[in-house]
Amino acid sequence: MMEMPVSELGKNQGSCNNGKKTMSKKSRSKRGKRGKRKRSKRSRNNKPPAPYLPPEAEEGNIEYKLKLVNPTPYRFEHLATQMKWRLQEGRGEAVYQIGVEDNGMLVGLSEADMCASLTTLQRMAEKVGADITLLRETELDYESDRNCRKIAEVLVRKVPDDQQFLDLRVAVLGNVDSGKSTLLGVLTQGELDNGRGRARLNLFRHLHEIQTGRTSSISFEILGFNSKGEVVNYSDSRTAEEICESSSKMITFMDLAGHQKYLKTTIFGLTSYCPDFAMLVVSANTGIVGTTREHLGLAMALKLPIFIVVSKVDLCSRATVERTVRQLERVLKQPGCNKVPMVVSSPDDAVTAAQQFTLSSSVTPIFSLSSVTGESLKLLNVFFNILPPLSNTKEQEELMQQLTEFQVDEIYSVPDVGTVVGGTLYSGVCREGERLVVGPTDQGRFLRLKVSSIQRNRAACRVLKAGQAATLALGTFDRTLLRKGMVMVSPKMNPTIVCQFEAAIVLLFHAKTFRRGSQVTVHVGNVRQTATVDSLNGKEELRSGERAVVCFRFIKHPEYLRLGARLLFREGLTKGIGHVTSLLPASQNHPHTQDQNQTQN
Repeated sequence: MMEMPVSELGKNQGSCNNGKKTMSKKSRSKRGKRGKRKRSKRSRNNKPPAPYLPPEAEEGNIEYKLKLVNPTPYRFEHLATQMKWRLQEGRGEAVYQIGVEDNGMLVGLSEADMCASLTTLQRMAEKVGADITLLRETELDYESDRNCRKIAEVLVRKVPDDQQFLDLRVAVLGNVDSGKSTLLGVLTQGELDNGRGRARLNLFRHLHEIQTGRTSSISFEILGFNSKGEVVNYSDSRTAEEICESSSKMITFMDLAGHQKYLKTTIFGLTSYCPDFAMLVVSANTGIVGTTREHLGLAMALKLPIFIVVSKVDLCSRATVERTVRQLERVLKQPGCNKVPMVVSSPDDAVTAAQQFTLSSSVTPIFSLSSVTGESLKLLNVFFNILPPLSNTKEQEELMQQLTEFQVDEIYSVPDVGTVVGGTLYSGVCREGERLVVGPTDQGRFLRLKVSSIQRNRAACRVLKAGQAATLALGTFDRTLLRKGMVMVSPKMNPTIVCQFEAAIVLLFHAKTFRRGSQVTVHVGNVRQTATVDSLNGKEELRSGERAVVCFRFIKHPEYLRLGARLLFREGLTKGIGHVTSLLPASQNHPHTQDQNQTQN
């Protein structure tokens, strides 16, 4: 091959480069012309790329409808039956997407068709005893379509009848002085705080709580929404009974303690009262401090869906609030959390957050608000109004078919009523006048009793269904025979009472090593008792982050446990989680024995 002089090579390279530049200009111009031709062709064909929602599911409470314009009587009856099904799936709530194909394609409707469709939807709702609320209306921007086309998202909710409202329980967590009780006071009383804690006074149960401003016990507050989506709370001098009567949906808040020394009370509230969601309150001016990380870890260990409220935004600058939100986002994205933060800044964001929150366990909405100025409080109310239940009607009906099991969480003596117990009905159905057995006693026995009356959210109730919380009056039954952690079950049930059980655990943190003979406080549902580690199967000791199957022995009295129940244990800085894998009933106990002397008439 002939060698080319350097000078000629340079010239040729220059000419090649010039040629490349010329070609690139030509190619760009050709590509531009081709792009224009394609765009004009696409506009002529009138086929823009259409956005999609996920395809409609056969089950669940979400229904897609392209349009509902002047249906025939037969078609109308079919549509009303379909709405009944969707309401049943959502336990009294359904969401209709109007202007959407069954495959999820957003087609949209003209103004006239949308009005006609919403009118038909209103007629359908009236037929099945429900109301509709327009959540949002969105315009579709298709370049090829000059006419304005819209899609609408509509909430359909049953009008309350016979106290069968949808009840969601929300555990309120956060560090001490983060504004938890004040926020609940503002939400449930309908009045803003004065900046010195006036709104929280109605939530406190003890004098020392009022004096210090710090919650040390578990208190409950209710916030209702009627069938039209309007807030129903204690404003206008309403009583708890009036709120229950006029609400289709009820949010029950469990105000838990934020101080480190009341941690056992907070854990008991999380494990015993079966909350559906956890609301973590973080003060904007202090950020993530104190027990905030610990409370977040507890909620995640119990697999509770979490959303975050950044409070006290009126006390600091916008930059400080944004810094706190960024700090939260960093923590949520860490490998241990693997959450997807979603900052809510508009009503549209609140609707989307409520729907995505229950679909994906990783989505974590973040609200920034003030209990003094009322900033963004409306967004939180929109979120609560649309928040769907975690379980559907089918799951609840399956639990109702089982034998009655009521967890005893609180015990009271009420003048002229007698002994009263508070708790949650785990399974079955409980009616006034029903005869049950309660236990286990220290000797592992169950005692007969009769349910005199039932109250749910401070209003009289005849029938209690699985998953609902209530108080049961037991008449003259001796209160000293009862304790927290007991269960009231059907006499047909043969419950397994154990002093010893095995659990698969993960040791989250331990200062030294965790070995045989260690004593920890075990929380399993409404059971809270000190237990000794009898053995660590296959291991001599455990360190932080290690897993093992551990045999625990209760040191005081036997307890009623269920296989697979989630377990949490602690002792000082030692913390671990797991689930019950095996029950080892003691042969000397006779769990099905009933004390005939305690028969109640």
